[in-house]
Amino acid sequence: MSYDKNACAPRPPMGWNSYDYYDTTVTEDRVLANAEYMAKELKAFGWEYIVVDIEWYAPGAGSQRDKFQYIPFSKLAMDEYSRLLPDPERFPSSKDGAGFKPLADKVHALGLKFGIHIMRGIPRQAAHAHTKLLGTELTAADVANPSSISRWNPDMYGVRDCEAGQAYYNSIFELYASWGVDFIKCDDICNTNAFADDRYTGKHEVEMIAKAIEGCGRPMVLSLSPGPALIDKAWHYEKFANMWRITDDFWDRWDLLKDMFTRCELWERHVSAGNYPDCDMLTLGKLGKGFGAERDCNFTPDEQKTMLSLWCIFGSPLMIGAELTLLDEATKKLLCNKDILSLLDPYRIRRQLYRDEDKAAWESKSHDGKDRVVALFNLSEEERVFTIPGCEKATELWSGESVSASEIRLSPHACGVYRIS
Repeated sequence: MSYDKNACAPRPPMGWNSYDYYDTTVTEDRVLANAEYMAKELKAFGWEYIVVDIEWYAPGAGSQRDKFQYIPFSKLAMDEYSRLLPDPERFPSSKDGAGFKPLADKVHALGLKFGIHIMRGIPRQAAHAHTKLLGTELTAADVANPSSISRWNPDMYGVRDCEAGQAYYNSIFELYASWGVDFIKCDDICNTNAFADDRYTGKHEVEMIAKAIEGCGRPMVLSLSPGPALIDKAWHYEKFANMWRITDDFWDRWDLLKDMFTRCELWERHVSAGNYPDCDMLTLGKLGKGFGAERDCNFTPDEQKTMLSLWCIFGSPLMIGAELTLLDEATKKLLCNKDILSLLDPYRIRRQLYRDEDKAAWESKSHDGKDRVVALFNLSEEERVFTIPGCEKATELWSGESVSASEIRLSPHACGVYRIS
């Protein structure tokens, strides 16, 4: 049977990612605590992925956060075949070669799916030590490209486009498959911004990773970071990946949220089943502990609704960045609105109706045209009045209230999402 990468993600993936709260410091017990919360409180609404983000393989990660986000020349946990392994101090069940399998098994037992972050390439320490590669007589030094590096992370060299390089990628995905990994977030690959003259220098590695997933015997969602994704490479992302970031790291600032309307306009025609331009994580709830201090998100309640409404009507994947166990009831309610989440259906017909500096509107229709939803967004700093032409009454999906469509007043940075009667 041929491998269908689109079947891995029939809807935009919905889940939790450790980065926005923990940075490089997440531990096994905190991953499980978030998984248990998701299974109990969010799973029924479609939330299912638990993703361990960057440097799970780095002992001491976060211990010099006042100086470095990623410690230079740090010794990483690695096996004899140049494959990174979980740090046993933070992930104690990974000891004795178990890897992430015990943790993934616990996540799966909750009815959820398990994911990990990886960096494009092969560990620099493997190249320097000339360690073995599974499936070839060559070593890491033979496939590493020392001129292909991340400008922000010191862990990896790029992999050369060669048979032994493919053998390396095959070996790590065989390992991930044995652990039970369902989701891969691959970084420094969607936009390799260290190379101004070739911002997609990792293109061949996308293809190698996709081939390795196809051959590993386990379906995995492939997510590419960081952005902004390159619109002229849309065909390539769609052929080999399931998700690709259309922005650099998104945080809870109004200017970044307002800019996302421009990005969604650019990418609106590229959403389809199995293929999702990615607006990045939802910055809600408690954030930032691993960055130095826990804090509440900076978005107002209206801005939080605007973010969720745009992500959903556009059709972006949804990854929660907050510590789930600290969600308040108001935030939890935002994440559990079935009417809003239903807009993620990739078979809906979606389009931006208009956008200027002060306002925007999007439309989403069921494939048969019987269900029509319009989202109105006030992007300005003062109250604005909107109308929905050709409609007298509508139901606002956040509140459930029936409203007059001829005069809709929205506060600054607020939105309304309306099912047309």
